[in-house]
Amino acid sequence: MTKLDLPDISLHYEVTGSGPPILLLAGMLSDSASWGPLVPLLEPHFTVVRPDNRTTGRTTPWDAGVTVQHMAQDAANLMAHLGHDQFHVVGHSMGGLMATEVAGLNPHGVHTLTILASAPVRVPRTMAVFDTLREIRQAPDGERLWLLALYPWIFQPAFFMDPSNTDIALQAALNYPYAQSLHAMAHQIEALRGYRPTARLNEIKCSTKIIFAEHDLLIPESLGREAYARIASVEQVTLPDAGHSLHWDAPDSVADHVIEFVTQHPIGGS
Repeated sequence: MTKLDLPDISLHYEVTGSGPPILLLAGMLSDSASWGPLVPLLEPHFTVVRPDNRTTGRTTPWDAGVTVQHMAQDAANLMAHLGHDQFHVVGHSMGGLMATEVAGLNPHGVHTLTILASAPVRVPRTMAVFDTLREIRQAPDGERLWLLALYPWIFQPAFFMDPSNTDIALQAALNYPYAQSLHAMAHQIEALRGYRPTARLNEIKCSTKIIFAEHDLLIPESLGREAYARIASVEQVTLPDAGHSLHWDAPDSVADHVIEFVTQHPIGGS
């Protein structure tokens, strides 16, 4: 089992593949397993590093102090522990916020940023969704119902054309042995609510690619594009036929974007 012992947590992480290092930072309510569809597409090209963020997966204790900045510092510490002086970063949703914080912490180490379905803006509706999901989870049969309530917010409309997709997703989530608990979920929601950026987008120097999703109900693309325009070297695209969990809706397209972008900006310039 791969663990990094830090002063207040034991950080679980996965390392697979070979090639230049790429750090994958998961979003809300997710851990290293959430990258499942993307990992086999990236492993032939990169050394893929995936931590379990605080409150998630096999990182313990679940109730350690947590902020977005804590999680970003954990990720930066992990890459230093693994001996990666320079590396690429991909962050999804809250992981996108973490990615910019890692770039702020280690501007010479982060070689490129790829940010998926994320925006450094306050969205009251999105927080209301998370609060409601937490309330649903406390109800009778809540462990099943909160997941069913979540899926329309994160998957594209076509996902629901086949009812078996929901059944498959639900059973996989219910059977996952390292699922985030209700109390850990609440702990993480409060961390997101309290997030205030410390990294300044206009000071990020590395090449950056932002990938929005056409059917994203959680992240307002217009606000995201306006905010990320402050990054000097930024490319912004929208992925059609994908919802907030775009790496599940369209993993091949996401992988193509990541591989092409990172390959254009190799570490060491070669």
